[in-house]
Amino acid sequence: MAKLYSNPSPKNDKLLPKDETISYLLNYSKALSVISYNKLKFEALLN
Repeated sequence: MAKLYSNPSPKNDKLLPKDETISYLLNYSKALSVISYNKLKFEALLN
């Protein structure tokens, strides 16, 4: 088991997200609403 974690993981600096992933995250963040009430926070999706 120790041998699995002793090798450094290969780094790939050219990993770019797909356009669909970016679109999904942007739409999700637009639909997310956080409501504060008496020191409590409620999250609601507005879809």
